[in-house]
Amino acid sequence: MNIMNMNSDRPERSKQDVRRSKRLSWLLRHGAPEAGIHMDPAGWVPIEEVLRSLGLSRSKLDELVRTNSKKRLQVVGGRIRCCQGHSSRSGVSAEALEASWAVYEGDETVWHGTSAGVIPAIAREGVLPQSRTHVHLAPGLGSVVGKRAQVDVMIGVDPRLVRGAGQTIWRAPNGVLLARRIEPAHIVELRAMTRRTRAQEAELRSTLLGPGA
Repeated sequence: MNIMNMNSDRPERSKQDVRRSKRLSWLLRHGAPEAGIHMDPAGWVPIEEVLRSLGLSRSKLDELVRTNSKKRLQVVGGRIRCCQGHSSRSGVSAEALEASWAVYEGDETVWHGTSAGVIPAIAREGVLPQSRTHVHLAPGLGSVVGKRAQVDVMIGVDPRLVRGAGQTIWRAPNGVLLARRIEPAHIVELRAMTRRTRAQEAELRSTLLGPGA
């Protein structure tokens, strides 16, 4: 199986290629139905349909795959997909995506980035995927995958607690960790990531983890 992913030694991209890459990722994660492109349950679509929809050459598509900053684009034969990050309206199924990922077996804390304003809701309900198929997690605070660039706080999750509850964390081919949801009882840490939230960290920790946390 020939899978092409980005490597870290990518050349500087033009603004036009950045726009093309964003459009390609949008199409493969969210917009295929809107564009009239059939996406199978694991997220695969025919390359020819993508080229036609976006007006790209095959060589340009291959370049965009190589230089994708999130390493999420995969090509196998005549098919392409984003390996994670799909919206629930894109036509994928959680089961088919999970069958294409590996079960994550690590024990170290994994992390989810979010805003300070949703901490009370997370304390009550946990982390939900909202419009996505899965919650995204990062394997470490310094990870370049699995988290947004600008977040107020990082929430630490204990994978052992997740497994102990009979739930699963998966690892996508680009290293992003994913779960269907994260229960409040599986959250064990909070780290403030901005000056504003560092001033509120004690209050946020107490809200999320309980008094004295």
